Amino acid sequence: MGMDYQLAFDLAPVGLALSRNRSILDCNQHVCEMFGATREQLIGESFMILYPSVVEYERIGVRMLPILNATGQYADNRIMKRFDGRNKGETFWCHVVGRALNRNAPHESGIWSFEDLSASRPVTADLTAREREVAAHLMSGLTSKEIGRALAISHRTVEIYRARLMRKFKASTTTDLVQKLMAG
Repeated sequence: MGMDYQLAFDLAPVGLALSRNRSILDCNQHVCEMFGATREQLIGESFMILYPSVVEYERIGVRMLPILNATGQYADNRIMKRFDGRNKGETFWCHVVGRALNRNAPHESGIWSFEDLSASRPVTADLTAREREVAAHLMSGLTSKEIGRALAISHRTVEIYRARLMRKFKASTTTDLVQKLMAG
């Protein structure tokens, strides 16, 4: 019995995209639905169009490079942005997993999966790009020093962002903040 790999790719229950130099080479129907776009709108475009800001796109690209280089794989939860459709511009939490086809040139080509986490983790507060990054790391259980290392900023700067997040989410402790971030 022959397997139709194109059909499996197109109908996979998770968003899948093939990349070349951080541009979308191909994507399945699930990616199109998640980002509110057609394949024609996405193919050939930079993944940057799916991020809330250019800064976040660039920072994540830099952050994933050494990890892809070392292991060939990368995964995180990040805030992404709907490209078009009725929810155009809406931000949402997304679980992203990628594999570089060439570890020596990780951005050259890869395959990426995208899982929309908005049903279980809505984005409610209006956050800056850096606040979104700190929030994502807090939810992963990282300490201020670990977050500082991951984002190449001082742990004191992380503490300032954590304090801002606590104010925005009306949280009294870091544990309370993480619970509120998880709940939206």
